[in-house]
Amino acid sequence: MNFQVTVLKILAAYPDGFAVMDDLKRDMAILATSGRDWADRTRRLAARVPDLDIWSQGLVERISGGWKITGNGREALEIMEARPAAPETTQEHSVQDSFATSLSPVPALRQPADRAKRRRERRERRREARERARANAS
Repeated sequence: MNFQVTVLKILAAYPDGFAVMDDLKRDMAILATSGRDWADRTRRLAARVPDLDIWSQGLVERISGGWKITGNGREALEIMEARPAAPETTQEHSVQDSFATSLSPVPALRQPADRAKRRRERRERRREARERARANAS
C-alpha cells in the first residue's frame, strides 16, 4: 500500500479535507486490512506520479493535530486518477498543466493484453513450481 496516496485519498474523502491523527490512523488501518485491491490500486496511482512527496510538494499540510489536503493535493489526486486522453482528442487543461510541471511526466498505462500475458506467465510459473515441489516431496 502506498502511504502517501492513501493519505491523499483519505483526506480528500473528508468534506473540508482535514482529519485529525486518530481519524487518519483509523482509516489507514481499515484500508490496510481491506485486502489486496486497495494496495494494488494505490500502487497503480502512485506509479502515475513516481516522484510523489506530499510534504515537499505542498500537497498536504500539518494543522493543529491533524493533516489537511491542499488545492495542489486535490489536483495531484485528480491527475493520478484521470484516464489518459486519446491522442486525437487531447485538450489543454490549465490546472493539470500547471501542476504537472512540478511533477514528473505521467507514464503511459500498460495495455490490457500485456497484463493478461504477464498474468498467464506468472500462473504458469507458479504451476510449474508446485509440480516441482510435489515431485521433490515424493
